[in-house]
Amino acid sequence: MYRLKILISLTIFSLLLFGTSIIKNQTRDLEKKILNLSGVIHYKEKDLNESQLDFYYLSSPAIIEQKIENLDNEKYQPMAHSNIFLSMSNFLDLQNKLVKKKKNKKKKNKNLNPNQSSFYFEDFIETNKKNKIFKKNNTFHDRIYLLFFLFFSLIFIFSLRITHISLNKINLFKNANSPSEFSLLRRDIVDRNGSLISRNVKSYHAAINPILVSNKENFLIKLRLIFPSLPVKKIEEKLNVGKYFYLKKRITQKEKEQLWSLGEKGIIFEPFQSRIYTHSKLFSHIIGQVDYDNYGVSGIEKYFDKELKDKELINTPLRITLDANIQYIISKELNKALRTFNASGGAALLMDSNNGEILSLVSLPNFDINLRENISHKKYMNKITKGIYELGSIFKTFTIALALDNNIVSQQTVIKNIPRSVKCSKYEISDIKDFPSDLSVEDILIRSSNVGTLLIARKLGKNKFKEFIANTNLLNSLDLQIEEVGQPINFVWNKCKLETISYGHGITTTPLQAASIYASISNGGYKIKPNLIKPDKDKKYERLISKETSKIMNDILRKVVTEDEGTASLADIHGYYVGGKTGTSQNYKDSKKNLNTFISIFPTHKPKYVLLVMLENPKIAKDLIYNYRGMQVKGTRNEAGWNSVYVAGKIIKKIGPILAINSEEFNNQYVVEKFN
Repeated sequence: MYRLKILISLTIFSLLLFGTSIIKNQTRDLEKKILNLSGVIHYKEKDLNESQLDFYYLSSPAIIEQKIENLDNEKYQPMAHSNIFLSMSNFLDLQNKLVKKKKNKKKKNKNLNPNQSSFYFEDFIETNKKNKIFKKNNTFHDRIYLLFFLFFSLIFIFSLRITHISLNKINLFKNANSPSEFSLLRRDIVDRNGSLISRNVKSYHAAINPILVSNKENFLIKLRLIFPSLPVKKIEEKLNVGKYFYLKKRITQKEKEQLWSLGEKGIIFEPFQSRIYTHSKLFSHIIGQVDYDNYGVSGIEKYFDKELKDKELINTPLRITLDANIQYIISKELNKALRTFNASGGAALLMDSNNGEILSLVSLPNFDINLRENISHKKYMNKITKGIYELGSIFKTFTIALALDNNIVSQQTVIKNIPRSVKCSKYEISDIKDFPSDLSVEDILIRSSNVGTLLIARKLGKNKFKEFIANTNLLNSLDLQIEEVGQPINFVWNKCKLETISYGHGITTTPLQAASIYASISNGGYKIKPNLIKPDKDKKYERLISKETSKIMNDILRKVVTEDEGTASLADIHGYYVGGKTGTSQNYKDSKKNLNTFISIFPTHKPKYVLLVMLENPKIAKDLIYNYRGMQVKGTRNEAGWNSVYVAGKIIKKIGPILAINSEEFNNQYVVEKFN
């Protein structure tokens, strides 16, 4: 930028210099023409004077002598260098001047010889007049060169000034009371693509020094016109006290310009650094906030407070794993879902199943972190990381995967004589609808049978389940780069705990922990840790289940979406090979309140992403028309398969092209085969 400004300045200077040289050349040409014309005029005058002189001498010299005789001898003064006179009046005027000069200097008079028959006029046309013309020409040259020098000097001075201005940023609203230095106190925060999320900017407080206010009445009138909401009476009282006070803190740029336009010396703009968030509400539950002293108080701002203040890295932004474009799309679809299903809240999470990078985390309702309000209501909690829920049937996936990995059952093992209900202690466990008495292991998960799942859990045993829970940290607080992380509720292993846990009741965890286990199950069996910062590429991951078990589970989860008896058919978006499991749980205190969750993986033949969608207290969308297995049907049910799954399908369809995972059909039809 500076190089460009210097180049522009030099170009302007060169153009001015070139223009000056052209003007100088034109001046020289004009000078030559004037000299030529002066010479022509000189010779014409010479010819005319000589002709008149010849006329007087040749025609009647007595005329001149007669004129002389009429003069007194004392009044006549001969001329040392005579001129040629066209009339006698000119001659007499010159004589009078010479006589006066003689009296002043007291010089001798030269007597006029009255007997002189004629006058001799010295011919100095070739001598004296040439000298006069030469002197005039020299004076003319000096003036021209002086003007040229002055003109060139002005051009040079203006060029230097232009260069100086171009190299320095000019602040039109700079005030002598406002310090000009600005040194960042915190680093920028950007998303995975470098899009700015958070930055420190120079802001101002407006203060008043009453001593410097010249006309207080006029000042108050202007303030009332610009800021009618300000308490003018209190300001007037403070002005009369005469002590320094704040007019308004954290003013906007528009307000600063309005105050500056008043031209009042008593207004002082106190600079300070304000943290702004370019996306307002979009990242409110992740980025967090800073206080007025630029200390992080929540989210990433607090977790990385020391790193964000590192002076050695102040010009290097902190890059997080979130994607602003994907975050916006998911947030938009989730907001639409809250209106469609009249839900009280919702949340969504998109995570890379291979390394745990979180690409999107949305929790609704959210809030504008630029306002720095004290958010204390429970509804604004980060539902993905801090919310503790019973997530229901999504736990059935854990039970089946654990049984397969321990060779308790196989994918096609048939569990026979499944009763309609099972009594456990004083509780009776049943399914929401009737299923066949004989079901294979994969059918139990596809149809989401509570009774079938608890029978498999009994085969598995309590100890295996305890090991699985301990190995996955389901009951521990998750290690994430924010402090807003929930602590699952611990429990006692009583008589029916194994049975209820097997299908997701009686056990709590955070949605993020549940999604992390789904990622581990689908990625080949490796445990991953959720991250908001890119993890080390060389990091080695521990194994949770075998690769074979992982492949089987991906196949079963795909059938949950594609099979007629599956519970997530609305997520079957063509080309994306979505698999997943639904979970519907009720609030113990209020049966009308429920939590509907769907955790999906895609594409199932080579899993890359895990998407969790959760809706709090959704209602039946009676006006919504579903495209259900090729048929247009109205909504009549309120399970996760009819709302959370529907929303997940909408999200995957829109973010799929950005993630570039809708590739198989596209490559088969449009992309030339690659051999390297």
